[in-house]
Amino acid sequence: MRALPTWLSFLNDEDLAFIRRFLLASGSLKEVAAGYGISYPTVRLRLDRLIAKITIAETSDVQSEFERVLRAQHAEGKIDAETLKALLAAYRREAERLESASRSA
Repeated sequence: MRALPTWLSFLNDEDLAFIRRFLLASGSLKEVAAGYGISYPTVRLRLDRLIAKITIAETSDVQSEFERVLRAQHAEGKIDAETLKALLAAYRREAERLESASRSA
């Protein structure tokens, strides 16, 4: 049996349920919106966030698990861009400090 793609591990149950419903609706966002009882733009936003989350999971230039999780949280709309930038900057400063300290030890 083949191993599942890595990006699947970044999806929660809600993401998987959305993908399932999307596939069963043959990719019709209008049908998905009707099934959830929400507007088309809301479904489109959900799909866009899911695409961003998968893209982040597959991006090889994101080295750190911490950064990948932060970016996924931003893609889901759980943290805003300003918070993302501040946390990433603090994380990178700390990583540089620790690297510098280990080199001088």
